[in-house]
Amino acid sequence: QVQLVESGGGSVQPGGSLRLSCEASGFTLDFYTIGWFRQGPGKEREGVACISSGDRNIYYIDSVKDRFTISRDRAKNAVYLQMNDLKPEDKAVYYCAKTPTGWMYSGTNYGSNFWGSWGQGTQVTVSS
Repeated sequence: QVQLVESGGGSVQPGGSLRLSCEASGFTLDFYTIGWFRQGPGKEREGVACISSGDRNIYYIDSVKDRFTISRDRAKNAVYLQMNDLKPEDKAVYYCAKTPTGWMYSGTNYGSNFWGSWGQGTQVTVSS
């Protein structure tokens, strides 16, 4: 069964950190570009970061640059999103997905039809 499972969400205070995990089963993650997305309350889903097959290219939306880091662990068949200096506006359900040919050009320009195997999401809450 091909699936992605997210974990690592939680509730933190502003300035805190979390590391999200996206673990794959049924396929090899390294063959795909993997993206992290989020959907906040009352908002549309937006792209956050993505990492290409072989890690040649990485993209972040402006609002998370220098705070979030996407990485891949081939031995664990997983992709991670390290989130530092979290802000209340980062509150959302975070999802990962894969694409063989797509890319993320901005938070809203990522061609949703190119991404698949969406996980169930993991909740991130940032509040004082």
